[in-house]
Amino acid sequence: MAQVKITETVLRDSHQSLVATRMTTEEMLPILAELDKVGYHSLEAWGGATFDSCLRFLNEDPWERLRKIREQVKNTKLQMLFRGQNILGYRHYSDDVVEYFVQKSIANGIDILRIFDALNDPRNLETAIKATKKEQGHVQAAISYTTGPVYTTEYYTDYAKTLENMGADSICIKDMAGLLKPYDAYDLVKALKETVKCPIQVHTHYTSGLASMTLLKAIEAGADIVDTAISPMAMGTSQPPTEALVATLSGTEYDTGISLEALDAITKYFAPIREKYLASGLLDPKMLKVDVNALIYQVPGGMLSNLVSQLKQAGKSDKLTEVLEEVPKVRADAGYPPLVTPSSQIVGTQAVFNVIGGERYKMVTKEFKGLVQGQYGKTPVEIDEDFAKKIIGDAERITCRPADQIAPELDTLREKIKPYMEQDEDVLSYALFEQVALKFFEYRKAKKYGIDADNSDATLGIHNA
Repeated sequence: MAQVKITETVLRDSHQSLVATRMTTEEMLPILAELDKVGYHSLEAWGGATFDSCLRFLNEDPWERLRKIREQVKNTKLQMLFRGQNILGYRHYSDDVVEYFVQKSIANGIDILRIFDALNDPRNLETAIKATKKEQGHVQAAISYTTGPVYTTEYYTDYAKTLENMGADSICIKDMAGLLKPYDAYDLVKALKETVKCPIQVHTHYTSGLASMTLLKAIEAGADIVDTAISPMAMGTSQPPTEALVATLSGTEYDTGISLEALDAITKYFAPIREKYLASGLLDPKMLKVDVNALIYQVPGGMLSNLVSQLKQAGKSDKLTEVLEEVPKVRADAGYPPLVTPSSQIVGTQAVFNVIGGERYKMVTKEFKGLVQGQYGKTPVEIDEDFAKKIIGDAERITCRPADQIAPELDTLREKIKPYMEQDEDVLSYALFEQVALKFFEYRKAKKYGIDADNSDATLGIHNA
């Protein structure tokens, strides 16, 4: 057994999970050179919700963030999370947009693209995988891990084989809700190692309190790489702590080769940042507690906070338990999708509607109709014909690869944002988050010309519908 490699998530998933992706580039820059010296396999630094958060909340250009990180990180691979045909948005995009996004991600400094689909529909990964291979990036194809009637070891090994045949350079078990139990992890990793030749990486969350044990059993079964977060930004809905795993494996056949001294500098840097988040209320202590109910309701941390805030807005906070009990039922009706962006939001919101509407499916969201119709791809279990008719009426169900129905979009998008373009990448920011991107472009322009950014809409005479 070769030494185990570690992907550090502090620059992406750990703050996405704990503080709603609000860590700024300025907070990252001073520690990047130290992170680069540790000897990590990779730093997960981009993708997921960071792109949206930069534009929407931080008034930052996500592309600029990536370039700044790449400037400082000379020796360690940079990794991103990429939602296949969804890219980093919430709908499917045309193939030309997906291809261009992959091209620009790699050109700006990404080495490894972890590409997944919320429904584990391989057709939704085709374009992103081909584009990554073309740009000579590393394709890490991810399996969205969940539990349910269809999710056997054979289901996962078959999917992994499909992904390897499609060109995956490595395979990741992506356990977004902390559902992967230690002995199940052992069996699954062992089966995958017997099925595919490429390296296996394991990503999990501490939500249910199992994650450190899960990683240990996965490593014993032959996992090559695991995801951890430096301790001030670990545990709760984040990943297991890096230092604890490094210490556990030290001196064994799985020794990571990383020293606790090297990690100490990282820990010391992030400790006061964590305190700052706690003091500001950005880090809710609730996010740090173990919630074993995750194993029952299968609700990832981010989805849980969404449900809580939706109910609070509706003045129905007392209905949380009912909603949590409704989620698995809606999921079963919708063909047992894994609960990860965007399917987690779609199923969760529909569960909220079912509970507060007083009657199941009295009100149905546009997105839930889309899921049932097949706009997001093929669900792991066939959706009942009568149920589908109830939700979408006589609308035709989509059985082809959904993106086959989307015409090329890139040239039209470029035309639309001509007045704002400062870099090629702007068209991609706009493609994913139209109004949010326009607002950011206005802010950027105002800042450049020294106009009061808060009044930039008025000053520049830009209509922001």
